[in-house]
Amino acid sequence: MRVAVAQLDPKLGERERNLEACLQRVQEAAAAGAQLVVLPECAVPGYMFEGLDEGFKYAEDVPGPTTEALAEACERLDTYVVCGLLQRDGDQLRNAAVLVGPDGLIGTYWKTHLPFLGVDRFVVPGDELSVYETPLGRIGVEICYDLRFPEVTRTLALKGADFVAHPTNFPMAAKVQTELITVARAAENRIYLLTANRVGKERWGEFCGWSQIVDPYGKRLAEADETEETLLVAEVDVEKARDKDYVIPGEYELYLFGHRRPELYGALVEEQSAVEV
Repeated sequence: MRVAVAQLDPKLGERERNLEACLQRVQEAAAAGAQLVVLPECAVPGYMFEGLDEGFKYAEDVPGPTTEALAEACERLDTYVVCGLLQRDGDQLRNAAVLVGPDGLIGTYWKTHLPFLGVDRFVVPGDELSVYETPLGRIGVEICYDLRFPEVTRTLALKGADFVAHPTNFPMAAKVQTELITVARAAENRIYLLTANRVGKERWGEFCGWSQIVDPYGKRLAEADETEETLLVAEVDVEKARDKDYVIPGEYELYLFGHRRPELYGALVEEQSAVEV
């Protein structure tokens, strides 16, 4: 099967324009044979909001206008889409990514790790890491900064994810993530990582692009540059993400998950005090 990642340049607060651009990329991806399309973080509202009230103005309900438009496109094109937006959750604001398929909304992920940047200064973090069963395979979702925490992708992999959809707004200062960490996360967990970043400038922020599709061996199957909007499409094989072992019987045997030693990893879930310098 084929999957796609769309690298876009959303305009701050221009929801209708941005949603139309997202739908156009979904159309193009489907025409290229892609059955799963990942769009950037906050692809519909933009990201560099300066206060809670401003962010709330461009947030929406889920289900709502974006999920309805995506559901119509998914039904018509027989595809699945992950798209970033801002969600109203009562009087709280969430940085969300929705997974939508031909039958409508499948799930909503709320960003769990928040940097002090853009609209993330004003949103409330999520508290759940979910993997969604679909006819294409099992899809996990994480957003932007979540990738810096290896526990997130590992948890999704342990829950059975074949694909990890990763909508992001990596700024230039985070370019190391596109150079090193994407490959590491895919290879150490033997999953397909679909990183959809954005390009362009928004207020004082500039974004680094380099969207990519990485296979379970850490090989980039497709990669964008740092300035241009583009659509990446790649062939994938779900079974490669389900084979966690390297085995030449009696000579060379690595069991990536079977050789884990969870009894040694307790510090990962203990409360840690700040390191004193």
